Amino acid sequence: MEVQGRIKMIGETQTFGSNGFRKREVVVTTEEQYPQHIMVEFVQDKTDLLNNFQVGQQVKININLRGREWVNPQGETKYFNSIQGWRIEALQPEAASGDMPPVPPTEAFEPVSDLNEDDHDDLPF
Repeated sequence: MEVQGRIKMIGETQTFGSNGFRKREVVVTTEEQYPQHIMVEFVQDKTDLLNNFQVGQQVKININLRGREWVNPQGETKYFNSIQGWRIEALQPEAASGDMPPVPPTEAFEPVSDLNEDDHDDLPF
């Protein structure tokens, strides 16, 4: 699965526990009729993938959906979901003109200098 959008926020790397578990969060705002602010977490060595990105950049993030079950001290079962990123790449903004080649500048065309209005041809227009 993947999420595409513009980076709204990149968090600092957080380290938890004695085992050194690392996590870093990024928020991506989708560009659709109803934009969504999607928080994606990168864990362990994947946290370094965010070092080369900045707020405002358009990206595509490959994700996995994670779910876990937890039983609280009162015996109630709770479920939690997370979105975990494993790859991120920059997207180039699409050109407005599509695949059309650029139009040459008008300076490339020189005006006709030897035009004589007295010359007539036999064309009807």
